[in-house]
Amino acid sequence: MSKKTSIQFDPDAPAAVGTLYGLPYTVENARVVAIPVPWDVTVSYRTGASKGPKAILDASCQVDLFDESIPNAWKMGIAMDVFPKEFEKLNGSLRKKAETYINAFVDGKADTKAMKAILDEVNRKCDDLRKHVKSKSLSFLKKDKIVALIGGDHSTPLGLMEAVSERYKLFGILHIDAHCDLRNAYEGFTYSHASIMFNALKIKNLERLVQVGIRDFSEGENKIIQDSKGRVRLFSDKAMKERMYEGDTWKKITQSIIDTLPQNVYVSFDIDGLDPKLCHNTGTPVPGGLEYHQAVYLIEKVVESGRKIVSFDINEVAPGEDEWDANVGARLLYKIANLAALSK
Repeated sequence: MSKKTSIQFDPDAPAAVGTLYGLPYTVENARVVAIPVPWDVTVSYRTGASKGPKAILDASCQVDLFDESIPNAWKMGIAMDVFPKEFEKLNGSLRKKAETYINAFVDGKADTKAMKAILDEVNRKCDDLRKHVKSKSLSFLKKDKIVALIGGDHSTPLGLMEAVSERYKLFGILHIDAHCDLRNAYEGFTYSHASIMFNALKIKNLERLVQVGIRDFSEGENKIIQDSKGRVRLFSDKAMKERMYEGDTWKKITQSIIDTLPQNVYVSFDIDGLDPKLCHNTGTPVPGGLEYHQAVYLIEKVVESGRKIVSFDINEVAPGEDEWDANVGARLLYKIANLAALSK
């Protein structure tokens, strides 16, 4: 918990616009630092996730700071880092090129010199982003901050995961999502949002990947899970719902998930892991999914088990015209940030 605030603060007063939750913290004195990554270059369906970090920042000013489970939760201390202007600008121009390539790929016309040049450029620039995120994340982790990454699409947190791997000998990922994201260079993009967990599995000290809420995945992804010798554990939406229909409680299901997790836990939260009524603007919504409080309950129980949330990300928040997804994302960020701080 942060030792002090920079000014006298009234948690019941209207929030100051432009600051995360209106809180009086900076990245220097906050316990949790949120890194915004406005990037959705390789998305395969709908764009909009690049607007997520700014939309969450704006929506955060409408979040009441009282938490039923954590007394004086706001004192945990969370602040947002500066927006990476160079990558925000690059995202716009590079996405147009990626769309040109994707259209050619779908039409079976990507095997040309021009299209290969676009693919090489996109992969190179995405790798630059990965390196930027890793460097930025390490700079905060070395100061004993809890780092949260706010995407952007789900490709964005790979650098943070790699940074965490340099700070912890072993860790696991609790992955809440509608999709497995275990595709190898989906559509040719090394750092596709559909490839984040395939890439994460290359991290040697990632002890286990625990996937929750999955309900849309391929034959190839299923084979990766089956061949992982237990390194990847799947709690599909179908399997969990069937357990509930047959009399199991969410408490029991939650415990079975937690039992597969190691001591150090990284939470990777794609908002489409929730029921689409909570995220209908997200890029690839899928019927089914978790309720908001189901997801929060799971993460609360992870903390109550004595495990440590070492870092986390929230991704695929596309605000849309109604900004509904951003309201949900802002509340998820506040809750998970406070739980992460409490766990440490």
